[in-house]
Amino acid sequence: MLTRKEIERYEDIYLAPYAAKSRYSRGRKYEEAEHPYRSCYQRDRDRIIHSAAFRSLEYKTQVFVNHEGDYYRTRLTHTLEVAQIARTIAAALRLNESLVEAIALAHDLGHTPFGHAGEEALSELMRNHGGFDHNLHGLRVVDILEKRYPDFKGLNLTWEVREGIVKHSTIFDKRQRVKGMDPDIQPTLETQIVDIADEIAYDNHDLDDGLTSGLLNEKDLKNISLWDETCGNIRKKYQKLDDTQQKYQIIKSLINTQVTDIITESEKKLKRLNLKTIEQVRKLKYKVISFSDRLQVKRSPLRKFLLQNLYRNYRVVRMSYKAKRFIKELFNIYLLKPEQLPDAFRKNNGKGPLRRILCDYIAGMTDRYALNEYKKLFDPYEKV
Repeated sequence: MLTRKEIERYEDIYLAPYAAKSRYSRGRKYEEAEHPYRSCYQRDRDRIIHSAAFRSLEYKTQVFVNHEGDYYRTRLTHTLEVAQIARTIAAALRLNESLVEAIALAHDLGHTPFGHAGEEALSELMRNHGGFDHNLHGLRVVDILEKRYPDFKGLNLTWEVREGIVKHSTIFDKRQRVKGMDPDIQPTLETQIVDIADEIAYDNHDLDDGLTSGLLNEKDLKNISLWDETCGNIRKKYQKLDDTQQKYQIIKSLINTQVTDIITESEKKLKRLNLKTIEQVRKLKYKVISFSDRLQVKRSPLRKFLLQNLYRNYRVVRMSYKAKRFIKELFNIYLLKPEQLPDAFRKNNGKGPLRRILCDYIAGMTDRYALNEYKKLFDPYEKV
């Protein structure tokens, strides 16, 4: 049997000296006996997968609301794609795959129903009452709101996974201040990998879903050099692909190009910096895991195209504003009469300021549950 100690010994031998090795974890808030055949990060990964918050990602919006169609990505499929990309990068750079996977699987646990529209609505509603940020809420989910263990609140994850949740940062995220986690200190390289894997995943699968939905047109992408070059290479390599196969091969090739670039560029930086410890990583003023300047320039037009033509498409904007209206109206009617909250939720979560209780309740909803609640509360012909 491969024991935890042997896993830790393997990490010491084969992982890079600046990797986050499980035996040197800063530990958990509540002390627990170590598992006999799982590292602490493998244990965290499994706790996250078995959590209610993780399961609910299946019915939370990525770009397209759940009822728009079964094909489109959800928060859950997005999360799995991020984890797959992140593990590939971590393995190539000799970093801790188990820590990367745990952070990747947890990085969106704090997301609301209806994607960023739901977050914006709750942020506005909570502006003068402690605010709302999906990264901080993700930490709240794993520290407090998950109720699965008799000896402690939450999932009791390791410090490194919790830091990865809080310090997750892309163009949609800002680093937040949490006691004991200075936002100005760089997180582990494993956290940095999840950040960039998240960007690759949503850029490419949103492009895929946009084309499938008809909101984007391949003809409009011809002026985007990264797309056009990749498309030309695929057509040259495969002569008789149907449209669906061709699109899949292009998206696959785009992801491969970006992942390869990250591995090559990050390896160069790591060699140049000659890092020997994880503490040296934390003292840097910039992220090590990154694209090359050349590819960053080539990615920019594609990202601008998605912003203008997908995220600002009138259908997506309509869905977003409708979703914000649902969230705000649900929040305000619960605020007016809190007794409308389900008995089970009030019993288990009824401590603290009312607005935070309502925020927790709504943030934990799936798209489908939120829509059903809206019908029950506002449609006079719907059974409550």
